[in-house]
Order: sequence, then C-alpha cells, then structure tokens
Amino acid sequence: MQGVEGPGRELWDAGEVVGHLVPAGSMFGFLAEHRADVFPDETYADLFAPPGVGRPSLPATRMAAVLTLQALHSLSDRETAEAVRCDLRWKVACGLSLLDEGFDPSSLVYWRRRIADSQRPHRINDAVRQVIEATGVLRGRRRRAVDSTVLDDAVATQDTVTQLIGAVRRVARQVPGAAAVIAAECRGHDYTQPGKPRIDWTDPQAKQELVSALVTDANAVVAALTGAGPDQVELDETAAAAVALLALVAGQDVEPAEGSDGRDGRWRIARRVAPDRVISTVDEQARHTRKSQHNRKDGYRAHLVNEPGTGLITDEALTMAAGPDNSDAAIAARFVANTVPNPNNQDRDEQDRDEQDRDEQDRDEQDRDEQAPSGDGPIAADPAAPGTDDAGTDDAGTDDAGTDDAGTDDAGTDDADCVLTAVTDDHEGAVAAGAVAGGNGQGEGLTWYGDSAYGTGDLRAAIKQAGHDAVIKPKPAQPAVPGGFTLDEFSVDEDSGTVTCPAGRTRQLSPNRTVTFGVLCRDCPLRTRCTTSKTGRSLDLHEHDALLRAARADWAADPALGEDYRHHRPNVERTVAQVATQGGRRIKLRHRGTVKNNAWLKRRTAALNLRNLIGRGLARLDGTWVLAT
Repeated sequence: MQGVEGPGRELWDAGEVVGHLVPAGSMFGFLAEHRADVFPDETYADLFAPPGVGRPSLPATRMAAVLTLQALHSLSDRETAEAVRCDLRWKVACGLSLLDEGFDPSSLVYWRRRIADSQRPHRINDAVRQVIEATGVLRGRRRRAVDSTVLDDAVATQDTVTQLIGAVRRVARQVPGAAAVIAAECRGHDYTQPGKPRIDWTDPQAKQELVSALVTDANAVVAALTGAGPDQVELDETAAAAVALLALVAGQDVEPAEGSDGRDGRWRIARRVAPDRVISTVDEQARHTRKSQHNRKDGYRAHLVNEPGTGLITDEALTMAAGPDNSDAAIAARFVANTVPNPNNQDRDEQDRDEQDRDEQDRDEQDRDEQAPSGDGPIAADPAAPGTDDAGTDDAGTDDAGTDDAGTDDAGTDDADCVLTAVTDDHEGAVAAGAVAGGNGQGEGLTWYGDSAYGTGDLRAAIKQAGHDAVIKPKPAQPAVPGGFTLDEFSVDEDSGTVTCPAGRTRQLSPNRTVTFGVLCRDCPLRTRCTTSKTGRSLDLHEHDALLRAARADWAADPALGEDYRHHRPNVERTVAQVATQGGRRIKLRHRGTVKNNAWLKRRTAALNLRNLIGRGLARLDGTWVLAT
C-alpha cells in the first residue's frame, strides 16, 4: 500500500538541525518546503493497493523529489541513493532525519517501473506543467523555439562480427529449443564461449572466412526456426523479435563476396552503410547519425520546445537519431499539432466575460440543484475539449535519375543540430493551456521561425493548416548549371497544371508532379544556362511547391524576416546546453530504448523548469502558485 510522510518531524530532522545551511532559493530548499505541494500523495494513489493491504511503500512525495533531483543532477541510481544517505542537502530536501540510512538503489528502479506502467507515465513532468500553468508565466508570451541535439547512447557500438555472435546468443536465450538448434546447425563458432573468435585479425582472408561462417550460421538458424522443418517452434513476441533481429544483422552489413551470389556461403563486409542500421544488439533503437558532415555520433535525438523569453521548456520528445519520421521537421510538425487553437478566435476580454457568464450560470444551476429533490436538478453538459490537428509528415522530395534539378527545397534532414523558433507579439492572448494537447501553452496565430532544416513543404503546410504563419529560413534554390536558371525562374500554373521555362516554352505537369521539356530544349538559345542533360531539363515539383516558392520570395524581399530570425533563433541554444550537459560535459544516456530515455528526458526538463521557476521566486500563496518576478 502507499506510504505517506508523517505529520510530525523525526528526531534529528535534517531541516531542523542543518536546514539553515541550505540556501532558501535553491532546489533543495524549495523541495524541503513544497515537495508535497508539487507532488501530492493523492496523485500517486493509483500505483498502490488500497490502504491496509500490504506493507507501506516509501512516501511518494519523497520519492518524486528524489527522482526530480536525480534528473536535475544526472546521477546514477547508486549515486542518487548515496546522496540521499550522505548529502545533507538531499536529506533536507526530502524531509529525512540525519540518522536516516536511505534506501537501496533498486528502489529507484521499482518506482520508475511502477510509474512507467501506469496510465500517467510522465506524472512528474505533468506536475511541473501544472505549476507553470498556475503561475501564468506563459500568459501573453507567444514565442516558441525548437531545437534538437544528439545524446550518446548507453551502449558500445558493435561491429558486424560482434552483432552476429550477440544475436545468435540472444536467440539461444530467448527462443525455446533454439540452443539445441544452434548446436546442431552452426559450425562457424562456438557460441557458448565468451568473447570474439580467436583468429588472426590482421589477416583479411581470415576475417572474410569468419564473416562467411557467421552469416551462414545465422541464416541456417533463422531458416530452421521459421521454416517448415522439424526444428520449427511456436514463437511468442519476444522469441520472434530475437529471430527477426538475427535475420536483420545477418543482412544489413554483408554482401556476397566477389564472384559469388551468396548461395555458396561466401560473404564479405558490405562496401556501404545500410539505411537505419542497427548498431547494437543490446540496444536495438540506438542509431548512427551526424551533426555535421564530419561529426558522426551514435545515440538518440532529443527535440525541445522552448519559450525564449522565460527559458521554459514547453514540450519535448526523444526519438531515434535517424529515420525520416524522426527528423527535425517531422517532430516539429508534431509540436505544431500540439498547439491549442482558440476555436472562436476570441480576444482575452471576450473570453473573460464568457467565463464569468458561465460561472454565474453554474452557480445558478447549483442553487437550483440544492433546492430541487434528489435526481430532479438540471444537468449541465460537459464542455467539449478543444481538438488538435493531425501532425504532418515529412516526405522529402528527391531527384529523379538523369534530371538536372530537384523541384523541391525540402531540407528535412536530421543530420545536424537545427533550430526552429515560433514568435508572435506579446499581448493579452490565450493563456497557456496546461496539459491539454501536450500542455505546451501555445495558441492560435503563432509565427514559427526556423532554419533551412525545417523548411520542408510538409512542415510549412502543417503550420498553415494549424492556422499559424511560417517564417522559416528557406534553403536557396540551386541552379542545375553554375550561374544558370534556378527552379524559381520557371513559372508554375497550378490551375492549368503547366510549367513554363525561362525561354517561354510550356509543358504539362504530370500527375506525379514531374515535367520534362525534352525536345523543346534542342534548339533553345538559353540551353547552356539551363541544363547539360541530353534529354533536356527535367523538374520534380513538391506537392507544396507554391509554399516553398513563396517562402524564398518573401525571405529575399523582406530583410525584417532575417533580422527577427537572427534575434530570436539563438535563445534556445542555452536551454539545449542545460538539457544536454552537466558540469560542462555532455550527458551520456543511462537507459536503453526510446521509451525509457524519453521518460528520462521528461523528468530532466521538468527538473530544469522547476529550477527556472524557483529562480523567478516561485512561492505558494493562498493555495496557488505565484512568481515574485
């Protein structure tokens, strides 16, 4: 059952004895006084059996404070348990006695697991969001910044040989009867022995023979367990995942050896990198990515939404570091969809009047209910919750083979740290909506700023569909011939479905939005400035080509857009540094998989937000949260 903190102080209470040593404006001092206000016991009651059933747990308010401090200081479970046991500041913050011996580090694992398996897996983050909403600090602040950064994963990147051996061993552990199949089918290596095979690793021929043997073993095990033979077994979800992973690593990094088609069992390490390559059988969701052309990293990508004026983080997401669905533009589209529109486009005074009228109506109905017999009073309908738009996707346009110009300027790559900012005028606009639709406190009429990595047509369309404006730095249109014509010098008539080149020659746009001028380029006097292709100039136009063209034209014509962009864009970098570094060093993730690491990111941003608010003078006044500044 749920344990709670007692009403009285313990003997040798740390707060009473050494509380004066903890600065009042620190996170420790704030939690010492207000941890039960931020993390009340009743918000954790669903995790436990009814009162009187079982042994009492550690108090929820105390453990929520510990998890918050752990995320703020980026400590391991063992370091956190040691801090609770030995650090006076932690004892004061948690309301412990100086003689308290703390708890075992496994208690933190237990609490994280219980919270993760509940209906509200991010309740610590939600609690801090409710504090932000109560203070009204985001009221009238309509700027938002989005940035992403790569966080190192918690495992070592494995080479092909290590992955193959590890995947076979995993099948042996997780698939019933697989150990016997592996013993019967595999000849390339003794998978029961630890470590790598003992070969001459300086001999290329020996390495290729080992790779061939391991791939042959892997293919034999997969065929035996999934085919129609006598070794086939019924695979549950865990076993099927292990076999699928073995099949994946057996094919992602190898190719048939020279002069072989693979059927003779001769393989070699492939001379290319497989898309979405698994880099470790221990953490299947860790990925290769790059922050720049020469700076390659392994890990996960953390995406953040920040309000530049206050530095508060209003939304966050941790994804795999690679893949189109995890790109900066794709995640930004989800953040846009999380905004809370004002369906009636009312100004603040009208909303206040409507709310006052509703309050008076509710009081009148309540009075009538009290006077009416039980069950006969009027029933007020629940107000409908505001809806949210679906997040847009990020399908980047690509060049057709043999064409000179891609007709799109979608730069939705996730290979660089990129920034996107939403800016509007400060006014008495819609108040932050708390936990509704992501709780990011955004309303309608936002203007989104971002660099060229966010300049995809799909994201611009998603912003427009949500009723916002986009001031995103567009990627310049590149000419097919140096100094020649760019895409913008071709006129597109969407109504008639035609494209006219700079020489005035017109072609019909195909259903898949491609156009080839072909024979019209043969005698064109401008051909040398347009294309070097023997088949003439070809274009591939994005679905949202008009939005991309308009963005490039507006950016070139209005210098104020660039000035706003340069003024607001850098503000988010400080927040990114706070999330991704500790003590001047880059944080290394401690968990495996996106689910656990995303939960860590939620706790981390909650802790940083709470520290931010404390620095602004967060206090409890008459049962509500207020800020001194």
